[in-house]
Amino acid sequence: MTTTNQVAIEAVGLVKKYGSTTALAGVDLSVPTGTVLGVLGPNGAGKTTAVRILGTLLRPDSGHATVGGYDVVREAGKVRSIIGLTGQYASVDEDMSGRRNLIMIGRLLGYSRPQARAKANELLERFELVDAGDRIAKTYSGGMRRRLDLASSLVGNPSILYLDEPTTGLDPHARNGVWETIRNLVLDGTTVLLTTQYLEEADALADSIVVFDKGSVVANGRPAELKAQAGKQSLDVRPAEPAHLERVAAIVAESTGTRPSVDVVNTLVSVPVSDGSSMPVVVRRLDEAGIAVTELSLRLPSLDEVFLALTGHTAEEKKSDAVLEGASR
Repeated sequence: MTTTNQVAIEAVGLVKKYGSTTALAGVDLSVPTGTVLGVLGPNGAGKTTAVRILGTLLRPDSGHATVGGYDVVREAGKVRSIIGLTGQYASVDEDMSGRRNLIMIGRLLGYSRPQARAKANELLERFELVDAGDRIAKTYSGGMRRRLDLASSLVGNPSILYLDEPTTGLDPHARNGVWETIRNLVLDGTTVLLTTQYLEEADALADSIVVFDKGSVVANGRPAELKAQAGKQSLDVRPAEPAHLERVAAIVAESTGTRPSVDVVNTLVSVPVSDGSSMPVVVRRLDEAGIAVTELSLRLPSLDEVFLALTGHTAEEKKSDAVLEGASR
């Protein structure tokens, strides 16, 4: 059985404990072939533990999982032959060039020298690292190192790729570059399981999302479905003149019958609404008052708002729980 199945990754009832601490409390996952599953949650939620079990690096205490149709415990060797794994931190040898890193991995995977060199050249070109290929990896920027790390995980031509918080510590430009790389991998047919704390990352890349909290799955679905679960839409109004912020807030309150929130720093008035019927009322009242705006939009909740609605805290909280994930590495 191989990854030609419709479901590339499937887990049922995964449980993992460390002493009295439960890292996973009966987790179910299903990832269709050729899609991206975003696994969302704060540090300590169990994301990395799940990845390590699916990557055959840990055994679950109970439950079972298959990857490409192979059992992760009984057929671990077959699972390893079809997966790639990129962790939170670049794992390349920084005292070797990018090219030599890739050649070394190819040789470890059983490639002949010519095959390993050809594969290294192919990946350097694919990840736009040709010009830096013979430079020592320690001279690479953060974004270049992450691209080299991703290239390393693809030397064995995996059909399934685990990306565990792949853009941690990257600046926005480098992060966008990694996102583009992931999109291209999926276009080529790769199945991706992506863990992240960056809500916009999951929104940008994932076909579906699973939300972890305290070792359990608390919600799953497409990004739009999760946003719908969080409740009402928001009407956002940003006046062109910051001095008009208070007047805009009053107009929005009168038009919707709900007191809005006012973000003085970003000059933004926001109010929850059940539908878009209040928007033309707000537009007319603003026009009558002679107030110009630079933004007037109706939007679904952000994933950050979804996470808050589902768990009672944001995805950036609970940093003190990071030790739990660290114990699983």
